[in-house]
Amino acid sequence: MVRTADLLPLAVAVPLFGAVVLAIGGRWLPRVAIDALATAWAALEVAGLAVLWQRTGDGHSVSWLGGWYPVRGESVGIVLVGDRIGIGLALLAGALVLAVVVYSWRYFDEPPVQHAGTFPALILLFEAGMCGFALTGDLFDAFVFFELMGAAAYALTGYRIEDPRPVQGALIFGVVNSLGAYCTLLGIGLLYARTGELGLAQIGLKLAGHHADSLLTAAFVLVITGLLVKAAVVPFHFWLPDAHAVAPTPVCMLLSGVMVELGLYGTLRIYWVVLSGPHGIAPPHLRATFVAAGVLTALVGAVMCWQQRHLKRMLAFSTVGHVGLFLIGMALLTPEGVAGVALYVAAHAGVKAALFATAGVLLDRHGSVDEHGLYGRGRDLPLVGALFGLGGLALAGLPPFGTALGKAVTEHAAGERFPWLPVVFVLVSAATGGAVLRACARIFAGVGPRPREHDDGTETTGSGEAPEIRDPQRPVPIPMLAVPAALLCASLVAGLLPGFGSALAHAARQFTDRTAYTAAVFGHAVTPSAPLPEVGWSVEGVLLSLASTALAALFAAAAVWGTGLPWHGVGRAVRQRVVLPLRRLHSGHLGDYVTWLVVGVAVLLVVMAA
Repeated sequence: MVRTADLLPLAVAVPLFGAVVLAIGGRWLPRVAIDALATAWAALEVAGLAVLWQRTGDGHSVSWLGGWYPVRGESVGIVLVGDRIGIGLALLAGALVLAVVVYSWRYFDEPPVQHAGTFPALILLFEAGMCGFALTGDLFDAFVFFELMGAAAYALTGYRIEDPRPVQGALIFGVVNSLGAYCTLLGIGLLYARTGELGLAQIGLKLAGHHADSLLTAAFVLVITGLLVKAAVVPFHFWLPDAHAVAPTPVCMLLSGVMVELGLYGTLRIYWVVLSGPHGIAPPHLRATFVAAGVLTALVGAVMCWQQRHLKRMLAFSTVGHVGLFLIGMALLTPEGVAGVALYVAAHAGVKAALFATAGVLLDRHGSVDEHGLYGRGRDLPLVGALFGLGGLALAGLPPFGTALGKAVTEHAAGERFPWLPVVFVLVSAATGGAVLRACARIFAGVGPRPREHDDGTETTGSGEAPEIRDPQRPVPIPMLAVPAALLCASLVAGLLPGFGSALAHAARQFTDRTAYTAAVFGHAVTPSAPLPEVGWSVEGVLLSLASTALAALFAAAAVWGTGLPWHGVGRAVRQRVVLPLRRLHSGHLGDYVTWLVVGVAVLLVVMAA
């Protein structure tokens, strides 16, 4: 019987080995065999992570690779540490990879035989990086896994190398994220110079007796820069919509579903283990900084999402908006905030992946992801329309979806410290969900007048996209319908299953206990002493979720039928004064995005050192 600790390295080794087998075997195996092999490998990874989740329970699983255990508190080995938040995030990544592999069975044109295994091999390589990052307890290895994840993501984004647009999107994605990674590496160097350690727990112990000074503050900002870039936090987010607009649809399902959330997870893990000690960075200062960043990210994402007609860019900006909400919950630095965000992230992953999957069906059938150009053309896809509409309602926070429960728990935690924050949650959920419902009504029902064109030079239409299959007139393959349906069902189960919320409540309390993590790394067990957060439906949460859903429906109806009504002039004024300047900032020019990255780092350094 495999020991629990041995499942940790297997969580990384299984997809790595699978990627090698597929990359080599893809030169000789037929397409059906490659699909079956990739699916089996992805399912094996999910099974292993599920066993690891169950066996770890409310404790920690620790594996010192190669048997390099600490001696008298000193270590030179690499450690993997799993708790239910980290393992759960790895399991979420594994489940989405399995969904993407199944969705892709009939998705692409038949590639040349010698390259048939490239796409699933890259997907498994991407999975290895995500799982390794979620489970590592070593800061430098977190950087290595993060870069492995990034390199695979760049290649997947530019997978269609015969089209210059994906190559350009992948280039922007790669350069901006690589610059963020250089900042992270510099911050790791500063921490190593100060402590002589790379393990998270060891660095935390070394810093426990030191007051946070300018060097530690600068190191923390630099380390999290790469993570915030990957998480698409404003102003580090510009690469994300450009990459999503051109990446293959299955890749978008992973980028929005789990990759950006890993950046937030890494930021919070580093804070809690390394800098949350008695002499670390002051929680009120950090809380105010990151709540402000979260609000800005949420509002920018919501406004840009509402103004999009390119469906993939719309969903990408929706991700930016929800990342802002996740950041607000995590910035509260409370177990309840972490529990709410964990539940929100898990449910949001299924919903967002399902929405991208249905957008992929439209792209394949009609060669377009333009809301205006697709007006009424989706009537022949009623099931796809129903799934797309359900996804919009779930995004808006319709109970009993898990997105509504996660939003309710996070809202309650946020409202206890900042009473105005629930308003932000309601407005952002309504705007992002309403944008999806508006597109659904126009595309699949053809309701309202045909949208009028506004050519201001800043709008991306999404028309003229190349279908990602050979024959757009074929019947929609069953996997391309079954996968989004299953993902939406999983999000619904997350809101209805009482044990799931309870497990995440225990996991959040454990995640925020620095002493328990450090003790587990050195072979001791400590019971968390903080009170267990409340994770469940409340009257306030249900009412706010219903309010955001109703507001989303109202927004969609006003957009579809409200042309010429009194508030339409106000909308034009807002468009001229707010939306157009925001669109011009999203210029698509690499130099502009690098400039904003530098500005973001400078602002963080000044604010954190103030």
